[in-house]
Amino acid sequence: MPRESWRVRLGGGLRAYGLIVAMWVRSTMAYRASFAMTAFGTFVACALDFVAILLMFSHVDSLGGYALPEIAFLYGTSSTAFGLADLLIGSMDRLGRRVRDGTLDSLLLRPVPVLAQVAADRFALRRLGRILQGALVLGYALVALDIDWTVVRVLMVPVMIVSGAAIFAAVFVAGAAFQFLAQDAAEVQNAFTYGGTTLLQYPPSLFAKDLVRGVTFMVPLAFVNWYPALYVLGRETPLGLPAAVAFLPPVVAVVSCAAAGAVWRAGLRSYRSTGS
Repeated sequence: MPRESWRVRLGGGLRAYGLIVAMWVRSTMAYRASFAMTAFGTFVACALDFVAILLMFSHVDSLGGYALPEIAFLYGTSSTAFGLADLLIGSMDRLGRRVRDGTLDSLLLRPVPVLAQVAADRFALRRLGRILQGALVLGYALVALDIDWTVVRVLMVPVMIVSGAAIFAAVFVAGAAFQFLAQDAAEVQNAFTYGGTTLLQYPPSLFAKDLVRGVTFMVPLAFVNWYPALYVLGRETPLGLPAAVAFLPPVVAVVSCAAAGAVWRAGLRSYRSTGS
């Protein structure tokens, strides 16, 4: 397809996504008290994860050789990146339900990319609570850490969050594409998304090297925050990889999104409806 056609399709998809999101935001804000309570509930539920870490540090001085501010830095970068992806595209895990009950057919009839419709479906503004909670922990870590803040280290923080969000988004899309084949596989997708962010909240020194290899070379979640964060913290990279891998998250994000897009198109082409 000509490059201009791709640009037109991309622009149309983003515009449709924005319109659907705006519709759901207006619907949500029609009941502002309900939105405030659900967003606060999300904030509290996510905060309990960090409370568990604080309880651990009430009994130990370090975890895997990392002090509390360092763990908070890993936690904050992982949670904020995942929160952004979950807010923007977290509805992808509902695709399996649409495939099972045949309601995906109605999306195929509309002159709008199916990916944009599925990603924006039931856009949950309450997920801002997760982003806020992760950002607050990250803010604490940045204040508490004793780091020589160079320009490169300062720029590394927003780059890893944006790149990490893109990598998580790619995992969301690839997991949704898998549901075209395994229609009840939302939990498999969640193992790599929600499970992945929990994994990245802790240092790689706690995990077996085979697991670290898996999230480096197979599902590249380690590039969400482990490698760039270890550079910022002045720590050695696991697996004996060169320090330059800390600068690869934007590249990994682009490659992951391209691969997820190809998997999505293949999955969509294989869809044959329910026959009902």
